[in-house]
Amino acid sequence: MQLPQPLIEGRLVRRYKRFLADVELNNGTLVTAHTPNTGSMQQCAVPGQTVLLSKSDNPKRKLAWSWELVLVNNRWVDINTLRANRVVEEALRSNAIAEFQNYRLSPEFSFADSRIDFRLENQDEKILLEVKNVTLCCQTDVACFPDAVTKRGQKHLRDLISATKDGWRAVIFFLVQRGEAKSFTPADAIDAEYGRLLRLAVNSGVEALAYRTIVTRKECRVGEQIAVQL
Repeated sequence: MQLPQPLIEGRLVRRYKRFLADVELNNGTLVTAHTPNTGSMQQCAVPGQTVLLSKSDNPKRKLAWSWELVLVNNRWVDINTLRANRVVEEALRSNAIAEFQNYRLSPEFSFADSRIDFRLENQDEKILLEVKNVTLCCQTDVACFPDAVTKRGQKHLRDLISATKDGWRAVIFFLVQRGEAKSFTPADAIDAEYGRLLRLAVNSGVEALAYRTIVTRKECRVGEQIAVQL
């Protein structure tokens, strides 16, 4: 999908209070930007990194600036977790993901006491698909999730396991924002329970898929599939 334009380049000074980042623009101006990412942002919030910001002209916004991309290992990484579902939705609607061709799509589907990101349906089957945005590499070319303990993510895995018992096809979809990643694995050193539940989910019939994104200054879109190593 297309990114907000224009994007303004700067240098990260610090990320703090979870949703705030101080950035020095290339013209020397220091601005505070909203950070649309609830994770720890390991490897993506290192002072001195090159970042790209968008600026809103909405007078009702508390902060005009938003942090969109960061340069890690000479590759752009989309840190805006609010965009991940829209990137996947665009790919689903255009049949750009091989496993899901010509399905009817319902975002934010209520299941049990949770909201699963997508319900897909055709005449033959119904699918629950949960998306996770991945910005961390645990090894040079191995992406991993999560970058912080995620009770919500653990609950989603339990919900998907429950869905398979109710006759759903259930999928956990890792949207990998690291262009160097050749495979994906759970971040056991960060959240061992998530890793345990992911393996349990797969053994229970939940599908785990990982697709790498293609990120430029102008767009973020779903690229090629990479291996999931459990």
